[in-house]
Amino acid sequence: MTTLLSTPRAVDETDDERRKRLRTVVAASLLGTTIEWYDFFLYATAASLVFNSVFFPDQSSFVGTLLSFATFAVGFVVRPIGGVVFGHIGDRIGRKRTLALTMVLMGVATALMGVLPTAAAVGVLAPILLLALRVVQGFALGGEWAGAVLLAVEHSPRRRRGLFGSIPQVGLALGLALGTGVFALLQVALDDEAFLTYGWRIAFLVSIVLVVIGFVVRLKVDETPAFTEVAELSQKSTVPIRDVMLPPNTRNTVLGLLARWGEGSAFNTWGVFAIAYATSELGMEKVPVLVAVTIASLVMAVLLPVSGLLTDRFGPQRIYLIGISAYGLTVYPVFALFGTENLIWFTVGLVIVFGVVHALFYGAQGTLFASLYPTPVRYTGLSVVYQFSGIYASGLTPLILTALIGAAGGSPWLAAGYLALTAVISVVATALIRPADLHLDNGSRVRSQR
Repeated sequence: MTTLLSTPRAVDETDDERRKRLRTVVAASLLGTTIEWYDFFLYATAASLVFNSVFFPDQSSFVGTLLSFATFAVGFVVRPIGGVVFGHIGDRIGRKRTLALTMVLMGVATALMGVLPTAAAVGVLAPILLLALRVVQGFALGGEWAGAVLLAVEHSPRRRRGLFGSIPQVGLALGLALGTGVFALLQVALDDEAFLTYGWRIAFLVSIVLVVIGFVVRLKVDETPAFTEVAELSQKSTVPIRDVMLPPNTRNTVLGLLARWGEGSAFNTWGVFAIAYATSELGMEKVPVLVAVTIASLVMAVLLPVSGLLTDRFGPQRIYLIGISAYGLTVYPVFALFGTENLIWFTVGLVIVFGVVHALFYGAQGTLFASLYPTPVRYTGLSVVYQFSGIYASGLTPLILTALIGAAGGSPWLAAGYLALTAVISVVATALIRPADLHLDNGSRVRSQR
């Protein structure tokens, strides 16, 4: 009988073969998520710096930024649909093939954004096409994160699940760093007119090369042992989304959705909104701000495996709880540092709250959420928790913060209060998760739901 997160080792697998398999898994998980998140958050950076003038040129700067962030949010609204669809495919057909499909969809959508006509050329059709491609991006990413986490966790040695579960998160940090870094480099190499005319398109077209590399690597990885065993024992769920929503999974689904709120708001505040806030409200130059976000993202990428090791030592629930609490306590001090309008203090604040604090709880998140569900519904369960919460926790955050700061006459403290509240909600929800429920047998749980 299959146990939760079991990763049975093939009888004839040698130590060398096991190490080779795990290296391939790490490469496929890390490279894949780096490329997917590069594509997705490249749009976020462009929404902060370019799209308001390229696709919404007739609006004021404030309204144009709001419209850009609104199209950014659409990607998060569509992600749950992709999560349910690809979660079903991943739980019924397998993790490997599902991840290859999401990567192709994401890469094609991103590359097409790089050749879109502007509003000056085709009028209102330009933002409509942009919105359509953003929908495809969101749909594809809906199935990416859960699959990448499961690819790593379900292949991992039992005592290294926290470390392996942190690998896909490293890909997110590297993807964001790569996106902001490429934009910074292009702005240094090109003047403003050249950048707005064609420079920003280069960053999107680069995705074609990255996707081809990532696709090839993902095809080399084996299906996860946990899914293979479930398939061999004929324990697949007939309707995974139903089983995720019904007892005994209902409690973990609700708590997971709330626990994710603080993390989602944090990432999109420091990785997305901070760029627009610093350049529009604080009057900072674009390139130094992009460099600051890139530095903080790279610090996070370095520290995420450390969080994974701490997760293996103390448990994912405890590490996630400590990290989210630290986030809530640092929101006001960090906005105070931003308020100095000094680039050095801005960078210091960003490195602390994004590079260090965010890494602490984000590195534990994949392992924690993977442990909420048995293998037959795990892909769908992770997708539901991560993608449905993404609507209010992630996608709407830049829009909400922009509106709150505008309502407060430019003051950030109302927005900071909202962020602190999301941290409190996540702390309570995380504390209520029952780890003891995570060790029930997969087969008996699923059979009881049918």
